Amino acid sequence: MSESIKDPGELQRIYEHRFTAMLGYRRSVWQLLTAAYFQRFVRPTDAVLDLGCGYGEFINHIRCAKKFGMDLNARSPEFLAPDVQFIAQDCSTRWALPDASLDVVFTSNFFEHLPDKKALRDTLLEAHRCLKPGGRLIALGPNIKYVGGAYWDFWDHFLCLTEMSLAEALQNNGYVVEKCTARFLPYSMVNAPQYPLALIRLYLLVPALWRLFGKQFLVVGRKA
Repeated sequence: MSESIKDPGELQRIYEHRFTAMLGYRRSVWQLLTAAYFQRFVRPTDAVLDLGCGYGEFINHIRCAKKFGMDLNARSPEFLAPDVQFIAQDCSTRWALPDASLDVVFTSNFFEHLPDKKALRDTLLEAHRCLKPGGRLIALGPNIKYVGGAYWDFWDHFLCLTEMSLAEALQNNGYVVEKCTARFLPYSMVNAPQYPLALIRLYLLVPALWRLFGKQFLVVGRKA
């Protein structure tokens, strides 16, 4: 069985090396992505968990009533807004949250870091337990069909997924799939040009461009 990276010290070193030089740009991009696209899935009254919250680019910017961030990176709390409650734990074990306490679980570029499909299934089941009836899980991640060998350019990538395999996993674990988009965003901001925000806003408005440049899936599942 493959083994994910669970040592907080190693995670900290990986992400500092990978993201420190571009933190400001990442924050700006995610502020745009959240306002221009993802906010449509979240109501102002919702309780939202950012699964694999990293440096808080999503959860810091989403407008909602209650905010939670889960990660093993020990430095994550330093970057989270004061209204975000941080949960440091392995996501495949029982979450430190009550049943039916969340409206939305959001995760971006996280499932590929899990060691195997059992860990993913356990994580999906915990999300299902903590979601209210009708609550949503929103997942964004690299689509192995389109990323190809570049997927392995990152030391901490383990689990390969497509939009169809993740959708099937959701259906098998108590979710109704509401959205299954094979191509959404480009693969990664790491070692990529820092495009003007106006160009990114245009990209979001023109789905035809997603089919040309998108290499990440977007899958939304609703708790049945």
